[in-house]
Amino acid sequence: MKIQTYYNHIRFYTPHHFIYYPILILFLATSIYLAVTTEDHLIWIFISVAFVFLFALAYMLRQHYALTLQNRIVRLEMRYRYFTLTGKRFEEFEYKLTDDQIFALRFAPDNELVPLVEDTLKNSLTGDAIKKAIVHWKADYHRV
Repeated sequence: MKIQTYYNHIRFYTPHHFIYYPILILFLATSIYLAVTTEDHLIWIFISVAFVFLFALAYMLRQHYALTLQNRIVRLEMRYRYFTLTGKRFEEFEYKLTDDQIFALRFAPDNELVPLVEDTLKNSLTGDAIKKAIVHWKADYHRV
């Protein structure tokens, strides 16, 4: 498996991104074309709207369920890791951090985590700045 870094940490789900969406876009483009060029405008407009709805629904559901669960797990992981490293509760200041900051901190290895948390609280680092500040990237190969 390839070593994960800031530049390659985004993942794609092949069946969804490279099969389902392209086929759906092709069907949508075809139905729009037929709505414009044939005499059965109304039925093809309805079919086009249905494809737009399917596209939006598939994207929202896939993202919503997976990301909601992943976000909860990342928060739990960060609480556990911080407590293990410091003996202090992460929840005491977790409310001061944005989701983006917490999610970026998970890529920090144990020896960089506590200083990065302190730096983030002190300087309000963005998630992107936190990721760039990580020297030894802690890969997460099991993300959605």
